[in-house]
Amino acid sequence: MVISMAAYEIIFGIVLIILAVAISALVLLQEGNSQGLSGTIAGGAETFFGKNKGRTMEAKLVKLTKFIGIAFFVIALAAKIITTIF
Repeated sequence: MVISMAAYEIIFGIVLIILAVAISALVLLQEGNSQGLSGTIAGGAETFFGKNKGRTMEAKLVKLTKFIGIAFFVIALAAKIITTIF
């Protein structure tokens, strides 16, 4: 039994592996929410719509993680559709 993979299957696989590693690294770089309930009761100074919140490195990491997550899903879906067609 000979199993052959088309070039597009190899390319999709490599891209998905790279995106998976990138998502893992970005999630590990983000800070955790260690305040918990005490931060809520004390009225944390930093709110979602706080001044310069969108410009911090943490906010950029969150946006990049969302973008790469969406790209991962779209590419995985496209790979599945293309491999079932061909």
